[in-house]
Amino acid sequence: MKKDIDFGAVEGIAIAIATKTNDEGEAIWNVYLLNNNSYPLENVLITSKGYGVMKGQEVQTSVLRHMFERVEPKSSVQIEPIDPGIFHINNEYWVSYYIDRQIFDKKFVFVPDSITEENLIDIGMLQQRGVLHS
Repeated sequence: MKKDIDFGAVEGIAIAIATKTNDEGEAIWNVYLLNNNSYPLENVLITSKGYGVMKGQEVQTSVLRHMFERVEPKSSVQIEPIDPGIFHINNEYWVSYYIDRQIFDKKFVFVPDSITEENLIDIGMLQQRGVLHS
């Protein structure tokens, strides 16, 4: 059972929702996993979903699952593109991974309207501006 598993403390891991401009001058948004540690992450599983209230109605997006065999130290991987149309609901990323034989697990939730121009910062690892959750 999950309660019997010893999950270690998650350190050096972040989720970023960042933007860049395409050739047509349009903003493109993507979600990234950042590994700021000096060791790789292995068998990384990420589930993503959106949920909340839109125009008085409960809404929920599909649950998507992403798997990466290895995320190198001091690197990032693109998880998925994201539509700005869902920035006003909760956007949840549940990350599980192994370091050696130890499993680690953490949920990152971007709350409604947290992904705004006012909250954008420079994310050096990505060379983009975005919202960082660690």
